[in-house]
Amino acid sequence: MGDDEFDDYSAVELWLHDLSIDSATRVAGALMIFIGSLLGAILGVALISADVGEILTGQLDSSDGVADVNGMVNTALEDNTTGGDPVEGVKVSILDSDELEIGHDFTDSGGRFSVEEIPRRASTLLVDHPENVTVRILLIPGDHAQISITLTPGDGLYESDMTGESHLAESVLIGTTIAGLTLLAGLAGMVGGLEAYRGDHYRRTWWLSFFGLWSRGMLFIGPMFILLGMGMTHLARDQFTDHTED
Repeated sequence: MGDDEFDDYSAVELWLHDLSIDSATRVAGALMIFIGSLLGAILGVALISADVGEILTGQLDSSDGVADVNGMVNTALEDNTTGGDPVEGVKVSILDSDELEIGHDFTDSGGRFSVEEIPRRASTLLVDHPENVTVRILLIPGDHAQISITLTPGDGLYESDMTGESHLAESVLIGTTIAGLTLLAGLAGMVGGLEAYRGDHYRRTWWLSFFGLWSRGMLFIGPMFILLGMGMTHLARDQFTDHTED
């Protein structure tokens, strides 16, 4: 390109042109893609290393075999206009298979309760509050993050079986799958960074870097690095041996 061809260029255009022909631009872009993807790969490893099942059930040590039973007690709705208010001072008991109480708690001003360190086996949650229907719920402690209980005025018994309603296994599978995909995306982006450094395959570099965006390293920091790196490699695309202008 002769000097006359630069006469109509603005200062910014000249600066961008200088960057596009400088190999340092491509190398810097490759480094940013690699670092951003590395953050994503680290996140993937951390997610895989974590025990998703324990996180979802609120347990820190699975060897204990215990979990907390948390929830809220509200009054029943009446004519869709009144009710639904939290009830304070309601005793919530947990019974074992022999109907022996193994833990209890009283609801606070917000209607919340938390019965701590209950063995993870079939148990019964019991709420027997005066002038209200008795509530018995069969459950596995830890399978449900929150249990909502409605106090209905009157006599009688309301029974519910929540032992078959847990989606914990599906949640663990989804969490593990996301962790694996995060790691793979991070590794793909790292390979993209290496490809950018070599300067041989522009399309391959672009697609691998694009996949690296989904690794989500440190939320937005990793993707931001990758995007900046992709912008720099795009600017220096003529340095790739397989790149041809359309």
